[in-house]
Amino acid sequence: MALWGTIVNAAAIVAGSLLGIGIGRMSESVKQTLMHGIGLALVVLGLSMALKSDNFLLIVISLTIGGLIGEGLRLEHRLQQLGQALERAVYAAESRLPSRRRGGERPKGRLAAGFVNATLVYGIGAMAILGSLDSGLRGDHVILYTKGLMDGLLSVVFASTMGIGVLFSSLPIFVYQGSIALGASWIASLLDKVLLNEIIVQLTAVGGVLIIGVGINLLELRRIQVANLLPAFMVAAAAVVVLGAFQ
Repeated sequence: MALWGTIVNAAAIVAGSLLGIGIGRMSESVKQTLMHGIGLALVVLGLSMALKSDNFLLIVISLTIGGLIGEGLRLEHRLQQLGQALERAVYAAESRLPSRRRGGERPKGRLAAGFVNATLVYGIGAMAILGSLDSGLRGDHVILYTKGLMDGLLSVVFASTMGIGVLFSSLPIFVYQGSIALGASWIASLLDKVLLNEIIVQLTAVGGVLIIGVGINLLELRRIQVANLLPAFMVAAAAVVVLGAFQ
């Protein structure tokens, strides 16, 4: 079943989030310290990913053109709107519960922030692409099982600091990875293995830069609209294909 690995991955995010929410009653100072620790770790992870490629110019071009496309499409704004819609739905559901069963007051925008940040972290990276391709082409779900374990553990920490919004990130991850898995045979028929590997290298490098952006956001150093840079993935893949045609 092509979608089995994606289902397990999404379920791990849900399970980890529920566990994190359950243990999330901690002081704001502890939460801030954990968030900063996660942010620093993401910066280091992003650097290691970005250095996978030695074609720095391609990364710059991909981010520049992709950023222009993302700004035109207002992807960050749309992702935030989706998170805010989920936030309103959750609060509306909570308002209908008896007062003794409601959670405490949550800072406005926290659910949306958790949803956006977790979606970007879980969706950016080679494992999401490679694992989905393996699931679709060979029915081999090992990579997505591994990613699911990692995402589940991250969800415990994320949800304990950012709340229930992390749980909802499982939905776009399921759609994203599931789409790649279902379209894997079509993708493989268009590209030879060498070209596909080069595309994955460049996507990993571009993803690394975006992961650094998420880390900077968590560190609260500067607000970077990472979602607006997501089209850089498509630009990088297209650039590799075009360059390959001339070699």
